[in-house]
Order: sequence, then structure tokens, then C-alpha cells
Amino acid sequence: MQILSVLFATIVLLISSHSHLAQSDWVSLFDGKSLDGWKASENPDTFTVQDGMIVVDGPRAHLFYVGDVNGHTFKNFEFKADVKTTPGSNSGMYFHTEYQEDGWPNKGYEVQVNNSHTDWRRTASLYGVDDVRNAPANDDEWFTQHITVQDSLITIKVDGKVITEYVEPKDVKEDAGSSQRYIDQGTFALQGHDPKSKVYYKNIMVKMLPD
Repeated sequence: MQILSVLFATIVLLISSHSHLAQSDWVSLFDGKSLDGWKASENPDTFTVQDGMIVVDGPRAHLFYVGDVNGHTFKNFEFKADVKTTPGSNSGMYFHTEYQEDGWPNKGYEVQVNNSHTDWRRTASLYGVDDVRNAPANDDEWFTQHITVQDSLITIKVDGKVITEYVEPKDVKEDAGSSQRYIDQGTFALQGHDPKSKVYYKNIMVKMLPD
């Protein structure tokens, strides 16, 4: 009986330890060498890997994470990536989305990546919901965009500075109609906006947070 008690306690400790790691550790979603674990829509050639970076350069397409981390389904999380825009470029980071073959993703929110495009909604905007007019970063310079979703709170930082905080109203899901733009669960996607929007991504990481 004593041996069984010790074994049970050990198993509980291991499970607790694994759960703690799952919720507290940053995990890479991009190996720096390939697009393994990612799936591109409509124009796959828009996304290539060069020198440890995902290069976005081409007609409209979206690159969805479909890999093994958390079964590519995330609810509460922190997500961050190092980004470099070029003059006039436009891109975005989607979360709580799902793969679709063409068009702009119908599901989830987009966090804008845009420091000088003709679209006035700048980097760190929660696109069309809580928009930023003044770019918090510069073209041709690396910056880190960091998204945290904890229940109804969305926080967007650039280089450690909070730019956007948005609390989703309780009734937004009921009022959404055919739109699926609300906090739910899903995967991440990077946006290729247009052939003139060349953008670079690297160090793409996620940290799971407790539900």
C-alpha cells in the first residue's frame, strides 16, 4: 500500500510539473528553416524562408499554423514575433482563426502590421475594432509585436510597450451575426496583403495561459 501511495504521488507530481511547463514556457512555432507546421492559402509562393526568417512577398495569401503545438488550437495565450516592415507594406497577425482556402480570414481577430501603408490603421491595431493611427515602429527596423489574450482581455505590445488594450463586450458573440470576429479559440495566421507588401517575420513564439 505504501509503495502504491508513493507511485501515485509521483504520477501526480509529474502531471502537475508537465502542466506547469505547458502554461509557463515559450514554445517556438517556426523552426527557422522551413514552413513545416504551416499551411498557406491561395498563393503559397507568397511565403518563403530565408536566413531564419519567413519572408512575405507576393499576392494575397495567409499562412496558417497547423502544427503540433497544443494541437494548433489556442484560447488564452501570449504570442509574439519579431517583425520588419518595408516602406508601404501591410501585413497582419491573426489569432483564434482557422484555415480557409481563399479570401481574408472570416474567423478571429487581426492585429495589424503596417507602419506606412495607405491604410491608416497602423501596427498594433486590433483591426477595425480598436485602431491605432500613429505607428509605434519604423520600417526597415526589427520590432517585437506581442499579443496576450486572457479571457475577454486583449493586450497588444510593441517592444514591451502596451499600445492597445481591449476588453471584448459580453454580448459581442451574440451580435456578431455571420461574422466570427470574437474571442473563441483557434490558430494563428500571418497575412500576405498584396504584391507590394514585403514583410519579414522571425522568432515566432507562443506561451499557453490557463483557461
